[in-house]
Amino acid sequence: MNSVPDNNTNTAISLKKIAKVFKTGNETVDILNGADFEVKRGDTVAITGESGTGKSTLLHIMGTLLKPDSGKVEYFGESDIYAFSDINLARFRNKNIGFVFQFHYLLNEFSCLENAAMPLFIRKKSKETALKIAGDYLCEMGLENRLDFKPYMLSGGEQQRAAIARALVCSPEVILMDEPTGNLDPRHAEKLHEIIIGLNKKYGKTLAIVTHDANFSAMMNRKIKISGGLIEQV
Repeated sequence: MNSVPDNNTNTAISLKKIAKVFKTGNETVDILNGADFEVKRGDTVAITGESGTGKSTLLHIMGTLLKPDSGKVEYFGESDIYAFSDINLARFRNKNIGFVFQFHYLLNEFSCLENAAMPLFIRKKSKETALKIAGDYLCEMGLENRLDFKPYMLSGGEQQRAAIARALVCSPEVILMDEPTGNLDPRHAEKLHEIIIGLNKKYGKTLAIVTHDANFSAMMNRKIKISGGLIEQV
């Protein structure tokens, strides 16, 4: 497996005929039904749609966290990444994909700095190097006075900024976000929107973001909608 992005392709992510079915008791629900979707490198894409249409499912499949029932997911021109072994898939994910969720998933037993450095610890970076890189990103997020704070000592906006720093420390090309400002008040949400869009403008990060916020989605280059198990351009 080649874990280094292919610089000869302009495509970051390509989903081909993706299908996903969930079964609850005797009921079968087709969440995605032969969905096709492509994200170009350096693009910003808002993923929209009504609740329960499969937005988070799509994002998790894109992020290699949930295997589709059929179809292919390709990154940087690679063949289907779900054909990778579990170990190689985890390595690919750690190197190339950053995640930010609606709930920050910071660990309360660790400091803000240690939380942000966690992906680098997983990659076996030295503690000194990991903490230096994490500290730099946290400072860029305006958290230079919160490095030693535990997550429960941070505001909601600060927790999400720490989660964004954690998503950046491995320098992934692709950042996937699931309602990253869904739990914030409008003022703090607007501030975080600017920070997130800045990741694309400053670093050229490819962003795919699930959001219900019309103002936030309008800040992105493209908007798609999931309807009836298919993906529509808006």
